[in-house]
Amino acid sequence: MTESSTAHIDSVKRLYAALGKGDREVIEEILSPDFVGHTTEGLPMGLGGTFRGPREMIDEFWWRIGSAFAVRSEPESYEFLEGRGLQVWGRYRGTNRATGRVLDAEFVHIVQFENERISSLRQITDSSAWCAAHMGAERASVPAYTDIPLGDLETIDYSVNDHVARIILDRPASRNAIDLRLADEVLVVARAVAADPSVRAVLIAGNGPALTVGGDIDFFTDADAGSLGALIPRMVDPFHRAFEILDQLDVPIVTAAHGSVAGGGLGFVYAADITLAAEGTIFATGFGAIGLSGDGGGTWHLPRIIGEARARRMYIENLRLDAERAEQWGLVAEVVPPGELRDRAEKLVTTLAAGPTRAYGEMRALFGTSWRHSFAEQLDAEKAGLARTGSTHDANAAVTAFVSNKRPHFEGR
Repeated sequence: MTESSTAHIDSVKRLYAALGKGDREVIEEILSPDFVGHTTEGLPMGLGGTFRGPREMIDEFWWRIGSAFAVRSEPESYEFLEGRGLQVWGRYRGTNRATGRVLDAEFVHIVQFENERISSLRQITDSSAWCAAHMGAERASVPAYTDIPLGDLETIDYSVNDHVARIILDRPASRNAIDLRLADEVLVVARAVAADPSVRAVLIAGNGPALTVGGDIDFFTDADAGSLGALIPRMVDPFHRAFEILDQLDVPIVTAAHGSVAGGGLGFVYAADITLAAEGTIFATGFGAIGLSGDGGGTWHLPRIIGEARARRMYIENLRLDAERAEQWGLVAEVVPPGELRDRAEKLVTTLAAGPTRAYGEMRALFGTSWRHSFAEQLDAEKAGLARTGSTHDANAAVTAFVSNKRPHFEGR
């Protein structure tokens, strides 16, 4: 296989991965400006046809598919066709967001390239399988994905100063309850942080009386009758994608918790490396009280943080933790007086932003892999991490400073 062939396959794999994450920036980077997409006639929602340009393909096809289906493309084989580019065989697998019906459909993608960018994609798939999976979903009214420019945020006060990205939830009148707009905006700012090389630490906090009380019940009750089963997954999808991105960041995250932290809003605590809580803060899952099973990564994070028995109690008994018990159980790192919370968090995140950023990134990655590695595998991962951090400017400068009995100055590289 030639170097060009390998690059083309890599581009297609990147496209599938970016579609799975809803990463518009990467998708636009992969597609050429003159991209043309041809999709199978007879798909649900009238989606078969021709789409010209990256924006039309993303907004009018992929994003609309994403609003109705949680689906992934699973390639099984690749073949280069003389004069016709790359042919990919695989399967679409997923579920309909409104009905839960399973989608399992074969596809063939014929992909052509202009240099290293994809200039066209022709999709051939079993439209009857798509229609069967979509049967009954038309009764549920669910808004499409919202492509929100970073400058048009309404529910989050986002800024980057002195290498610190500040994600401040800003719906104080509703105690930062999570509605569809806020869920979409969390994903927007998570992508912005990940794309900004100047960021060396992140602060998550909330304006008003609480960090967040979780899902906005008023928003749910105002939804069209019968649409709740479709609306909730539509909200949760960008929310969860945001937490996946935050989990992969190479910089430390500090969360300042106050008032109430409930439901999916606990995800902002799970996302942090260090959570500070104001005295009087209450933590609760709350899902059982409204007949839901939970989101925000709680069933993954809580057993690992506080132990499975305690996690089950928080979910099934709807157990409420005050700040002191949350600290005792390890859910938060420190409890501080309410009037000192934001200042304490600012000082901490500023200190971290001046620290050895590359080393922090390796530490975060190592903690992430520790749950799935054997002890021997984790030792190997630590050795590899030391090799990478040992070659950084910061590590070498710090060793020199230590020998000279000086305070190290870290540049994040």
